[in-house]
Amino acid sequence: MEILTSQQKHAALLADFYTRNSERFSPWQPRVNADHYSEDAWLRGLIERERDFQEGRAAHFIGLEDDRVVGSCSLTNIVYSPGFYCYMGYCVDADYEGKEVMTRIVRHAIDYAFNGLRLNRISANYMPRNIRSARLLEKLGFEKEGYAKRYLHINGRWEDHILTSLLNSKYSDDE
Repeated sequence: MEILTSQQKHAALLADFYTRNSERFSPWQPRVNADHYSEDAWLRGLIERERDFQEGRAAHFIGLEDDRVVGSCSLTNIVYSPGFYCYMGYCVDADYEGKEVMTRIVRHAIDYAFNGLRLNRISANYMPRNIRSARLLEKLGFEKEGYAKRYLHINGRWEDHILTSLLNSKYSDDE
């Protein structure tokens, strides 16, 4: 599997990825418009993502295997001094679940955040019923920090979330 920063040239591949997995992802994401799955919508979104990447506000990674997107991980809302943190979200193709694909893509994103951007913290939150997400984050060293009631509006309803974070071990409490 090759892990890349998503670009405009990936619009058709991302449209296919999200179309193939639309039913599977719907319990975990906000409702989307029907055109969300179109290549044109993805092209417009990728233009914005590239701008955010160039300006240091976000980074979006995809895992490609046989010219097919198999997973995605995004670092968003990147904040520099004094916080040096970001939020992370991710998803994996149904055919690749349980095959370490998401672990590899997320590790790549963590490395970029901590070594490339020199951030101090990555926050990743999940719904309590999303056991696979909980296991992934725990395996990668994320620690639970709290429980947020009605945190995000997902698939038409307010959902509670467990708040987790991973701290960059390169920094001490005194830095």
